[in-house]
Amino acid sequence: MSRISIVVPVYNEAKNVPVLFERVSDVLTKTCPDLSFEIIFVNDGSRDDSLTQLTHLENAHPETVRVLDFSRNFGKEAATTAGIRAATGDLILSMDADLQHPPELIPKFIEKWRNGAEVVIGVRKNDASDTRLKRMGSRLFYKLIRAVSQTDIVPRATDFRLIDRGVADEFNALTERSRMTRGLIDWLGFRRAFIPFTAPNRLHGTASYDMKKLVSLALESLVAHSLFPLRLAGYIGITIIILSSILGIVMLLDRYLFVWGLSFSGPAILANLILFLVGVVLVSLGLLAFYIAHIHTETQNRPLYIIRKKR
Repeated sequence: MSRISIVVPVYNEAKNVPVLFERVSDVLTKTCPDLSFEIIFVNDGSRDDSLTQLTHLENAHPETVRVLDFSRNFGKEAATTAGIRAATGDLILSMDADLQHPPELIPKFIEKWRNGAEVVIGVRKNDASDTRLKRMGSRLFYKLIRAVSQTDIVPRATDFRLIDRGVADEFNALTERSRMTRGLIDWLGFRRAFIPFTAPNRLHGTASYDMKKLVSLALESLVAHSLFPLRLAGYIGITIIILSSILGIVMLLDRYLFVWGLSFSGPAILANLILFLVGVVLVSLGLLAFYIAHIHTETQNRPLYIIRKKR
């Protein structure tokens, strides 16, 4: 009998966890009787009663519920990675704990897998909770990263996705610390299928991924999946050399041959060039600093997460 592992990162989702467990269990029991299942909850340093609820579920259902308890909040990407690494199933499905990833769609994911897909991705058609600013930012991010990235990243793809054991093994071999799980899975390739869905409103609580975290994740993803920002400094440098050379020729012709009579002021030209070049230098240093910070994080070699206890 095949086995499916459901991986659920949890951060301050005490009210949602019991409901999620009931809905997932009910769906799998009724629609997939030929599959055994486990639900791996990763408590990502929750500050509410999430761990209490998870412990209760694990004690009540030891055959299907496993809990990994982080020593502090390491972030959703680390929690998802921990869950995938701990999973024992032939196929692994990750989903959020806030019920915006409808458990009732799980059979469709499994059906796609049975039809040959190795990665099945949930793609949001709509999200009632998204603000106009968030939607605009999302569209801009995906257009940018698709334009400059070597990875085919699907717009509005979510972490509501299923991977088979082969994909999971390859994912577990990746060593990045600054990671975007969906981007890494997309980078791996394999045969993919897609399931569009409309995300309902959260059942309880508020989203923990605020705009600051989303922007940070976008920047990390851009650096991790594209060398374009690093090359951009070189492109700007080449452009500046060309423009300054043309301007220098024009200045020489105007000063010594009086072709146009533009009468460039020496100090004005110098001040303008200095300001322009200082701006370019600052942009280049900023890009280089971002990459140096990225390298620094990777070479620190600290654990990606620390599990207080495997329950």
